[in-house]
Formats: sequence, C-alpha cells, structure tokens
Amino acid sequence: MRKVFLCLMAMMGLMTVSAQQKVENDAQAAINNIMTRTSIRQYTNEPVSKADIETMLRAGMAAPTAVNRQPWHFVAVTDKDKLAELAGRRGGMIKQSGVAIVVCGNMDKAMQGPAQAFWVQDCSAATENILLAANALGLGAVWTGCYPMDDRIAEVSKALKLPETIVPLCVIAIGHPAEQPTPKDKWKPENVSYNEFGAKAE
Repeated sequence: MRKVFLCLMAMMGLMTVSAQQKVENDAQAAINNIMTRTSIRQYTNEPVSKADIETMLRAGMAAPTAVNRQPWHFVAVTDKDKLAELAGRRGGMIKQSGVAIVVCGNMDKAMQGPAQAFWVQDCSAATENILLAANALGLGAVWTGCYPMDDRIAEVSKALKLPETIVPLCVIAIGHPAEQPTPKDKWKPENVSYNEFGAKAE
C-alpha cells in the first residue's frame, strides 16, 4: 500500500512539473513571437489560405477595446486587381502580397465626443494582434498607415468603396516571406522611468 501511495505521489509530482514546464514553454513561445516579429515587404507567389486569414482576423478581434465597443471593421483583400488598386502609390508590397487586411474604424460603433478617438487605440491593438498572428503562422506582414493622412484615407476608401462612417486606419500587407530580415533590437533602458519621470530602478 505504501508503495502505491509513493507511486501516486511521484506521478502527481511529475504532473505538476510537466504542467509548470508547459506554462514556461508557452510563455517563452509567446515572448519569442513578439521579439521575432519584424516588417516583411517581399513575398512569394504562394497564396495565403482562408484558414490563416480567418485566424488572423480572429486574433484582431481578440484585442482589447474601450468599453467593449469593438469599433472596428476589417476588409480582407485577395483579388490581385484590387490589391494593385489598393497599392496605389504605396509600392509593390501590397500588390505582391497574398492578402491585405485593411483595419478600419467604424464610427457608428465608436464612442461619441472626445472619447470617439479611442477607436484609433482599439484598432491599433487589433492591428498588432494580426501582425503577431501572422508571425506565429510563419507569414510575413507589414503595417502601412492611412489615418490620419487625408490623401491615403481617400485613396483606400475609394478602392474599397468604404462608406463615410468607415475610416481606414492602416493596410496590412501579408504573404509568405521571400526575405528574412533580422528583427531590430529596440530595447533602450533610457526610454524607461520607474515611479516618476527620469527615475531609475532601485
């Protein structure tokens, strides 16, 4: 009986260690995904699957949003002619991409008054989630801004036939990477204060 008890305790110990190891591995994988994400501007001709597009869109919609208003609308563009039109003066990366996801703010869902501007933060968080999801899927992506540049907003709105209440924040070009740039190390301790501006860690 004692041997059985000891075996059970040993098994429980192994299960605890295994569970803790899984947590640590998952945490490291998440951190690595953030640290290895970088802008990719060159893509192969391989298409991006519908499943991957939906995964990225789901990741975008998992972003934090003020008062849970979810003031976003996403336009996924895969048609080559439409990608070329959408690219406009932005260069070949959008035209070459397998899919472009246009992240827009829906003013009908945004808060009113000064708080309306929170849509930019919400949609920016969604954009970063999409970029991280793309990296996790082995895809390459680059964020190209629209808002608040009036000419870019007009160009994208015309190409996608967006109503006035839908404002494009950015266009994310996504595809299978044809380049492997080294991620930039942007860590600068001088950009960090503790407890008050200019104070260093104790």
